[in-house]
Amino acid sequence: MSVRYIIGLVLSLSLSAATVDGLNIHSTTTGTGTKTVILVHGWTCDETTWTEQVPALAKQYRVVTLDLPGHGKSDSPKDGKFSMDLFARAIEAVRADVKADRVVLVGHSMGSPVVIRYAQLYPQHTVALVLVDGLMPSLQTPPTKRSVAMAGAAGRTNRTSMIRSFFSVSTTPALQTKILDMMLAPSEATAVGAMDATDEAITPADWSIAVPTLGLYASRPLAARQTIQTHFPNSEYQQIPDTGHFLMLEKPAEFNALLLPFLAKQKY
Repeated sequence: MSVRYIIGLVLSLSLSAATVDGLNIHSTTTGTGTKTVILVHGWTCDETTWTEQVPALAKQYRVVTLDLPGHGKSDSPKDGKFSMDLFARAIEAVRADVKADRVVLVGHSMGSPVVIRYAQLYPQHTVALVLVDGLMPSLQTPPTKRSVAMAGAAGRTNRTSMIRSFFSVSTTPALQTKILDMMLAPSEATAVGAMDATDEAITPADWSIAVPTLGLYASRPLAARQTIQTHFPNSEYQQIPDTGHFLMLEKPAEFNALLLPFLAKQKY
């Protein structure tokens, strides 16, 4: 990477002043392309999820990363209530702030139902979706709330165990530390509230969306090809071998090589 490119990247970086329901929503815009891509993180993560994608995408696109409410540097709702609608409206506030008319949205894990909800609420601004090891609707409602294990005396221990289950042979010790630090940083209220919002979102529902969709999944995927094709008739599906849940950090070169051609095909 050249010094000139790094300087240009820094100069093109800007921060957002978007708000939703009185909450300040942190975001970062990198690059000066005419087309905008918004990258959305997952449960108890933040915008640093995408450190390996921003430089690659910013060569051609304006890339926006954000922290959803309760995550990273964004404010938390005072009533402790989280929902896919709140998350989607936070994205819309950022989109309006950066003055992008139509965008491609990339969502990891919980970020997939978030961007799907965005596409349902704001179809006029949605060009295409990329689902990164994203959660899909379940055939039945979970018998118990998963969030119960995220609270109380054992909450942090249970969260740690859950996070470690996301790792694979490609998750280096340094990457494990990065992910653990990131995902254990949010408050218990965020961990519980965002988990409840996720479980509510993935109960049986009509998720059929016609926009072009790319599913990029780990070697043990959270959703099968048939599931993606059922809900997204205009979709492509790819798996990256020997990856865990954070495939975009574990194998960024392979991930970006699949993402960039999909983005290049989108007309907006």
